[in-house]
Amino acid sequence: MKFPETSLIVDHIHEPDLEFAFGQLSPHPKDGLFLYGPHARSKKMREIRVGVVGTTEGIGHFRSWSRKIQQVVSVPPPGKGEKQDRLHLANFPGLEEAFGISFEPDEISTLSIPAADIEKATSIVNLHEAVDKVAKLFIDRVRKHLRNEEQAVDVWVLALPEIIYDRCRPESRRSGVTMAPGEFARRQKAKKVLPLLVAAGVIDQTDEDIFADVPDFHRRIKAEFLNIAPTQLVRETTLAPEAFKNKAGYPLRKTQDAATVAWNLATGLYYKTQPKPPWRLATIRPGVCYIGMVYKSLPHDPDGHACCAAQMFLNEGDGVVFRGANGPWKTGDYEYHLKPDAAKRLLSLVLETYQELYNEPPLELFIHGQTYFNDEEWNAFCAAAPKGTNVVGVRIRTTGGETKLFRDGDYPVLRGTALLLDQQTAYLWTTGYVPQLDTYIGPETPNPLHITIMRSKYATPEIRSVLEDIMGLTKINYNSCNFNDGLPVTVRFARMVGDILTMGSAKGQEKQPFKYYV
Repeated sequence: MKFPETSLIVDHIHEPDLEFAFGQLSPHPKDGLFLYGPHARSKKMREIRVGVVGTTEGIGHFRSWSRKIQQVVSVPPPGKGEKQDRLHLANFPGLEEAFGISFEPDEISTLSIPAADIEKATSIVNLHEAVDKVAKLFIDRVRKHLRNEEQAVDVWVLALPEIIYDRCRPESRRSGVTMAPGEFARRQKAKKVLPLLVAAGVIDQTDEDIFADVPDFHRRIKAEFLNIAPTQLVRETTLAPEAFKNKAGYPLRKTQDAATVAWNLATGLYYKTQPKPPWRLATIRPGVCYIGMVYKSLPHDPDGHACCAAQMFLNEGDGVVFRGANGPWKTGDYEYHLKPDAAKRLLSLVLETYQELYNEPPLELFIHGQTYFNDEEWNAFCAAAPKGTNVVGVRIRTTGGETKLFRDGDYPVLRGTALLLDQQTAYLWTTGYVPQLDTYIGPETPNPLHITIMRSKYATPEIRSVLEDIMGLTKINYNSCNFNDGLPVTVRFARMVGDILTMGSAKGQEKQPFKYYV
């Protein structure tokens, strides 16, 4: 494509198709699953083994929800002022009908935790200790089950009471909670130093492992279960919103409609229990591998080191996370760069796995990052790749309100609109009006991604080809059943993967399927 010297080119990237059973195509996951089923669907219905951990009430809510998804879950009638034909919503046809899997709600493995134990643990005055105690209630219960039971579980569902969500995240205020000292405070008191330290505004963290991690229940659980099984964390209020109402009689929190919840959770259950994801991209070229770079500063590290990782995604859609070395990768406020040895080793891990799967190296290897690549790390990436593999570095950055396009005056642009600046740079609107849904799902005027082809080992690919790939990668988030995401999967989960990898219990996990992280 030739670019005029003084003009910008506005183009449109076609909506990528997804592949389902029998090689059938559809751009919408819900349509494809409803009409054809998952792309790797078995001829026979597959029984999945589900384990549930929670309070007695939470387990009951999950069982009730599980019975509902055995049949059709209808979209609620439109509210006042809503369109009659809401194409972004769809009835859920039933778990077996849509996904070809099933489980018996009354035969799931259930591990009950007394609500009083959760209340007591979440009320500990020190947040680090509170999160640690609550997480151990779930983790220890599962580990005990694994020691005593022979039957394996494909996925563990954690049905969480609202107090865990409210009290077990970083900077949880826990207002209105009657706080109580925990073991940490008692040990400090026994040392006879607590009054002096508190008066000075200092907490003695010597020999206290609970301070090594960020106090976040979600991160802790995901990290602990990396060597156990995939998990699905779901709030009780999501499973049974009608059971939780405020004093005025309204739902305690606003949730998605029951059909959408069924679609999203069922997609996650399928993805986390089956060898292949429910759909795959029909448009990705063979021999192409995509990598999303992950960096996360280590909490409380005196040397300021960071963790690095790579998320690999293939044409099947599924992913693998590779953990690299910890080191001094942070070079600025938002800049991270690997040293040559670490860069080469991390990419070698990715290439070895690709070789094992396909018995040959990739033809093209795209590295997606949110910063530029410096000479040292780029040369190491190229050295790690075998001869004939074109390594391409692409920077993908979100934008604010500085760049806007409108359609017909003040309507949102079509999703897939691209403003091509030159041979290597473009703005791409991955959100916007979707004709098939007859709507734009978003709170404000959509903002584009800024895409730059930074470097390439051999020939620089066409900018349009790179944009097509990124559009496709916005459609393989298997933790939900949305038409698309605003970010490609290589970038969307980078922060979450980094958050989990920096937890102490994630150490030693050099290579793990992506499904364990979401």
